[in-house]
Amino acid sequence: MATSRTMRPLVVRAILLAACMLAAAAPAKAQQPPTPTPPARVIVTGEGSVTVAPDYAEITSGVTTQAKTAKDATDANSKTMAAINAALQNAGVAPADIQTSRFSVSPVYGPPQPNSVPKLVGFSVSNQLDIKVRQIGQVGAILDALVAAGATDAGSVQFLHSDTSKALDQARQAAIADARRKAELYAQAAGLTLGGVAWITEEPAYTPPGPMRGMRVFSAAAAPVPIAAGEDTLSVQITVGFNVAH
Repeated sequence: MATSRTMRPLVVRAILLAACMLAAAAPAKAQQPPTPTPPARVIVTGEGSVTVAPDYAEITSGVTTQAKTAKDATDANSKTMAAINAALQNAGVAPADIQTSRFSVSPVYGPPQPNSVPKLVGFSVSNQLDIKVRQIGQVGAILDALVAAGATDAGSVQFLHSDTSKALDQARQAAIADARRKAELYAQAAGLTLGGVAWITEEPAYTPPGPMRGMRVFSAAAAPVPIAAGEDTLSVQITVGFNVAH
């Protein structure tokens, strides 16, 4: 009985201590700030484009020669390449705009025979140039000059833009106007008042035009090459978040 009487004050004290802790924790929990509500926004995608003509071209051209020895194939190739370089400079292409893009020497083997190792019959030398043509109107004439000088491959032609920044800036302005038009339409339909722009992100929508592949040249007596540079469409796509006025 003595032990029971001794334990009663301890139990009472434990109960009182737990009650005090709960009472202290309740105000602290109530003082926690509420989770902020995300701001109301209208988010739309805007698109803009502009059409511009390319202002220069790049031609890939070269010579492939074959001979029984690597030296003979290289000498023949070098002789033709010298004629090609002279023809390009006579056509007004600056030496700085002529660059060797690939040079290779490869063995040539004869047709495979049953139960025998392929036989070496000679060597092939290939020399390819990247040629920048700053006057697009001269592309056809330069291709003709390459053929006449002995080019065995006209390779490809690319029509490019030296500076797309100004043109893309016009497309960006059009994209902003398109995004605002859409946002105002949605806000009006939803009974909201459109506020200012909160943020803008731009997607890399513009891709440079690809080359004209497959323009291979087989004869120096070919007809003059007709070339049309045309125009390219440069595009910009953006995503804009507009605030909602309260």
